Amino acid sequence: MNQQQMAVLHHGAVHGVTGSCHELRLNDAGILIDCGLFQGKDQRDDLSIDFAIDHIKALVVTHVHIDHVGRLPYLLSAGFKGPIYCSQPTALLLPAMLEDALKIGFTRNKKLINKVLKLLKQRLRPLAYGEWQPVANTDISIRLQRAGHILGSAYVECEAQGARVVFSGDLGAAHSPLLMAPASPEACDVLVLESTYGDKNHDSRIDRRLRLKSAIEHALADGGTLLIPAFSLGRTQDLLYEIESFIKEFGNDAAAPGLPWQELEVVVDSPLAANFTRLYRKLKPFWNNEAKARLKEGRHPLSFEQLTVINSHQDHLKAVQYMVRSHKPFVVLAGSGMCTGGRVVNYLKALLEDRRNDVLFVGYQAEGTPGRDILQYGPRFDIGADPSADKDSRGEEGWVVLDGTRFTIRAKIHQVSGYSAHAGQDDLIRFATDITPAPKQIRLIHGEDQAKAILQQKLIAALPDTEVVIP
Repeated sequence: MNQQQMAVLHHGAVHGVTGSCHELRLNDAGILIDCGLFQGKDQRDDLSIDFAIDHIKALVVTHVHIDHVGRLPYLLSAGFKGPIYCSQPTALLLPAMLEDALKIGFTRNKKLINKVLKLLKQRLRPLAYGEWQPVANTDISIRLQRAGHILGSAYVECEAQGARVVFSGDLGAAHSPLLMAPASPEACDVLVLESTYGDKNHDSRIDRRLRLKSAIEHALADGGTLLIPAFSLGRTQDLLYEIESFIKEFGNDAAAPGLPWQELEVVVDSPLAANFTRLYRKLKPFWNNEAKARLKEGRHPLSFEQLTVINSHQDHLKAVQYMVRSHKPFVVLAGSGMCTGGRVVNYLKALLEDRRNDVLFVGYQAEGTPGRDILQYGPRFDIGADPSADKDSRGEEGWVVLDGTRFTIRAKIHQVSGYSAHAGQDDLIRFATDITPAPKQIRLIHGEDQAKAILQQKLIAALPDTEVVIP
């Protein structure tokens, strides 16, 4: 690869796990892969595009999580006029995600939001998986392959002048509910690889299902509410899929004292999650074989009898207060997944200081987010963990700041790691080492410093002829 003509540049997700935005430049033209929002400790007040875009001919979206697409409206307002390539499911999901993001962080002006969404839809160029697409006004062709992270997620193969550069986007863990697993690219000179979990592995599918079931049963044993902070897209649907399977398989067994699984009330309190769940149902052709088989059995993994969806803000406030007063067990899924905003914050304010309640984390909690603080400083009750480890460096009882107010964390805190939508360390290594011949270079991005450093050493040992760099 002629380094004087081709370059890989990083405009985000270099020193953390958010703000993904990368560029493949060939001579005087380039393409962007993602344009995401910075969150947690990386959060920025100024979201304007801080790099040159006159030479950018296209944007490729790997998937619709906000840390990969959140700056797209700012890219458009900065004058980007190229096509936006993505998978077919992503083309359906992206407008809903950006409409919500615009309302929260950009404007509530409906005319302006509709203008941005209309422009977005005009620029979208949905692509089928596995088919090469030349990028106009460049010598670059791209091909999307399944990434197994959320429905529609893709990694991006880029072909230019006989060299191939692969951008992983976010890769999924093996055996994820609903999703087909990713397969490694057939060839690659440079691999730009995410490293979110570069320092740890996840539970197996069997283990994580058992841990999730046990965590729910332990959490509900004292009649309180189990709150699960979950991203509206991906994690919520995965959890609903698994909970439906528990209700089907263990229907008459007790989920809580005197309450069989088949009578457990499950609440999704998020209009966005409800909308994405509806869109997921539209995307059944992209589900994996296991999920399709359940449909043939007449089951409804994302729309079962015990599920209640709360839409209006007024109903949300009533639900929060009812759960404070009630001693009836509930499972509540609410966003955001890292507790940085959304309806989950109201639940946390109301429930965290009551020992009857529980919080279950199933996904990554970035440094600097309330979710990380709750997980780190709350009284842990992981299955098989040492209960003497509850105390923390802040004293006998941990605390977290929500909307400027300090709340003591008395609710029990659980974690089931296997339901992360991200690949674990072994998954990442397998993705890289299954490429034949091995890449000449691997660039590690989208990870905290420790995760990248540990993954770097593992990859150097596994691929001694490959240069493994941390930009």
